[in-house]
Amino acid sequence: MLRHVTLLVPDYDDGLRFFVDGLGWTCLSDIDEGRKRWVTVAPPGGGPSLVLARPTSAAQSRALGAQTGDRVGLFLETDDFETTAARITAAGGRFLEAPRDAPYGRVAQWCDPWGNRWDLLGPA
Repeated sequence: MLRHVTLLVPDYDDGLRFFVDGLGWTCLSDIDEGRKRWVTVAPPGGGPSLVLARPTSAAQSRALGAQTGDRVGLFLETDDFETTAARITAAGGRFLEAPRDAPYGRVAQWCDPWGNRWDLLGPA
């Protein structure tokens, strides 16, 4: 079972504000380990959680917002497309396209505040 996926964020608290305060995700852990924190968040409905990680090297800093290049690297599924899209926008996310219908459902590409590309997926 895939449990966690790491997502670089410029600051742990910025990540928590976006995902927990903005999108309504759950903070599963926020443990101070001295030089870093172990911060995990999960969307409603479960699935793998994100480990929010602050860059600790020049290479990681360069990858901030572009962990998968210019491809969509994360897929967020929702039962309520419009409400979730509105929350993403209000929290500081930016949609790159209007929603469209695909064989697998409704989809729209968006970026989180740091530039990582996501797909929002909803029912057809």
